Amino acid sequence: MDRKTRPLKPHKRENLEGHTPLPQRSAVEEKTRKKKVIVIAGPTASSKTDLSLSISRALDGEVISADSMQVYRHMDIGTAKVSQKEREEIPHHMIDIRDINEPYNVAMYCEDAQIAYREILVKQRAPLVVGGVGFYIHSLMYGPPKGPPSVPEIRQRLEEDLNKFGAELMYEKLRKLDPEYAETITLQDRHKIVRGLEIMTITHTKVSDIPKPSAADSPEDIDFRCWFIYYPKEILYKRIEDRCEQMVKEGLIEEVQRLLEMGLEKNRTAANAIGYRQCIEFLQSAQSESDYEHFMNEFKKASRQYAKRQFTWFRKEKDFRWLDLSQCSSDFAAEVIIQDYEVG
Repeated sequence: MDRKTRPLKPHKRENLEGHTPLPQRSAVEEKTRKKKVIVIAGPTASSKTDLSLSISRALDGEVISADSMQVYRHMDIGTAKVSQKEREEIPHHMIDIRDINEPYNVAMYCEDAQIAYREILVKQRAPLVVGGVGFYIHSLMYGPPKGPPSVPEIRQRLEEDLNKFGAELMYEKLRKLDPEYAETITLQDRHKIVRGLEIMTITHTKVSDIPKPSAADSPEDIDFRCWFIYYPKEILYKRIEDRCEQMVKEGLIEEVQRLLEMGLEKNRTAANAIGYRQCIEFLQSAQSESDYEHFMNEFKKASRQYAKRQFTWFRKEKDFRWLDLSQCSSDFAAEVIIQDYEVG
């Protein structure tokens, strides 16, 4: 069992069924107590969507996506968006809110997602923040990064340098300027390499010296109930590879072709998303059998590496309780999360 898995003590079911009534809160307590927001995180291909739908049905909930690419219209297959039918059944927020040529960043996400969960709470429904982007989830809980706003001219120049000289050279430049920050990212984090260099160009200050959001910055009236669901890597990696193959069967390559016609490459962040970047490279190749094999291998490799980074990120998030889905059923996991929300 993973060293971060915490023993769970679900509340007795009779508490929920009224056999042992819970203490009644006064009107003042009801008004002043914190409002609960469920957060379900996990690596790619860990069944987050199915679990969130099950919990939403039980709690009359609404889902807030924590995915940096699902905000874009037409980026559907590669981002594993829930189906339109599922969205009609259960309201989803932060999906299809931008065209591919429109910029979007974590600060915008924090503002939009906070509005969404507060509107859900006003309706007396259960908000579920669901996704695997640790940076977005952390920023929503504790506040967005305190670095300066992006400067388009500087960002464009750095992105052009990245494309011209390659990620390895730009990462080395970042490492020399701020080795502490460089240790927290990898060569695959192209957006973070550019953003780190942009911050230092604007502020003449190391990224690692900029104050980070903390629990003190978290909304005082919100109680985030946080869960990290996962499979051990020997199971997860097979699920990831199967999912990559399924995405291609469902039309990922054709989706990327359409997006390129819409101007995908002008949005460097979206164009570098896992699956999309590998597809673009394949479409720009001779598209031979060996090119296709290389594309699939790189797609699967990038997806596995991303999952590994997700594990690394959430091990540092002290507020998350971990649920190993190889040790319990999805129904049990849903029940634990529901009882924690209702009684905790």
